[in-house]
Amino acid sequence: MTFIIVSFFLLGYVFIATEHITKINKSAVAMFLGVVGWILFMCDGGTYVRAMYPHEFADFLHGMPSTVTAVKTFIAQHIFVHYAAYICGIVLFLLATMAIVEVLNVNGCFDFIRAWVRTRNSRRLLWSLVGITYLLSANLDNLTTTVMMLVVMRQIVVKPLWRMQYGAAIVLAANCGGCFTVIGDVCSLMLWSKEAVTPSSFSEALVLPSLVAVIVPTLLISRKLPERIEIEEPRLYFRGDDTTLAPWQRILMFFVGIGGLWFIPTFHSITKLPPFVGALCVLALFWVVNEVCNQKRIRTDQPVTRTFPRFLQYESLQTILFFIGVCLAVGALAETGALHAASEWCDHKIHNIYVLSVALGLISAVLDNIVLVLSSISMYDVAEHASVIRRIDPEYARSFMLNGQYWHLVAFCASVGGCLLPIGSTSGYALMKSEGVTIWWYFRHISGKVLLGWLLGLGVYFLVDLLIR
Repeated sequence: MTFIIVSFFLLGYVFIATEHITKINKSAVAMFLGVVGWILFMCDGGTYVRAMYPHEFADFLHGMPSTVTAVKTFIAQHIFVHYAAYICGIVLFLLATMAIVEVLNVNGCFDFIRAWVRTRNSRRLLWSLVGITYLLSANLDNLTTTVMMLVVMRQIVVKPLWRMQYGAAIVLAANCGGCFTVIGDVCSLMLWSKEAVTPSSFSEALVLPSLVAVIVPTLLISRKLPERIEIEEPRLYFRGDDTTLAPWQRILMFFVGIGGLWFIPTFHSITKLPPFVGALCVLALFWVVNEVCNQKRIRTDQPVTRTFPRFLQYESLQTILFFIGVCLAVGALAETGALHAASEWCDHKIHNIYVLSVALGLISAVLDNIVLVLSSISMYDVAEHASVIRRIDPEYARSFMLNGQYWHLVAFCASVGGCLLPIGSTSGYALMKSEGVTIWWYFRHISGKVLLGWLLGLGVYFLVDLLIR
């Protein structure tokens, strides 16, 4: 049965990686994988339960005979429920943060970005867009940040060819900015939820490599741009009524929303409650501020209308459904012992976290990085100090401890490696849909620059880690 389940998942991963060819939504494929994976697992559940949970299953039976119903009940109540709780925690966190971002946008709290970056100087415009995207992505969801900045860029840049260059830089900045904070990317959020990293240590380790990974390609892209470019003339957008928020209200909402997101790791550290509880707390406070600031609009019953791409809402929902499906699929795969066998093979045959990370980054170029990160972190448990000492190679085993190098490199290589091709991340797919970027064009003009920045970023991480030791 293990062979059937592994083969089924590999086939599903092929469909996920070739979404641009098959035109089958990868979220649908992921959900199908997750559901069917657990169905297959249930078909031979007794074998897996007796092999991996012998004592827990014996305690569950209380001397009663083992039946098919007892096995299924044990799997549902003692195995599956843990994966369901893990998934729900991350999904609730994403829903809360996405709601905060949506309210910020509806109230025009990001309008200052377009006015601030607007310039005919092509290089100044590029660095402004990249810098703002990098900083925003450290706090917001990658996909949301990417689409929002693509909208800003389209309202400024006229020629499609230049929009493709700017859009590629925005995607890279969003992924690099998201990978150095635990709330900036689903991949790093999964590591934090697994309790493999702490927020401060994670950011300290990856801030310099992520900066190098975004600065080097941006510098190379800027050299291909003309000195000055044609830009769109500014337009006045009709919002539907005259109840637009005052500047000080927008600033207040912006700092409450973004500041609240920054406070979530501190909330978790103080209360020890799951991160999604802190996100819901911030959302509740932010909601109150929104109600107070929008009293005039609420009394008039005339909601503010804003131009915003509706497909972002669908993309965000699809990302959540894709994440749920992948989590279920990888969970079923892990319970068969296949991932544990893969980790043992890597330990004996490769035995080098940098080689593992580079391979992960290269695969991320064609397979969604969420799939790879979840598979990679499910292969290993967070090592305890006592178990590390007993290992044959304690130095290698130490990489899998809390805040170990393996967890840092997984997040960094998956995020930046996912930018080697536009199909490696949801942000890249958004660029393909928005600007009509093809894989071949991206490979010829962008992939080499991203590869150089990624390898230099890895070198910076290695040198800093060497100096700290």
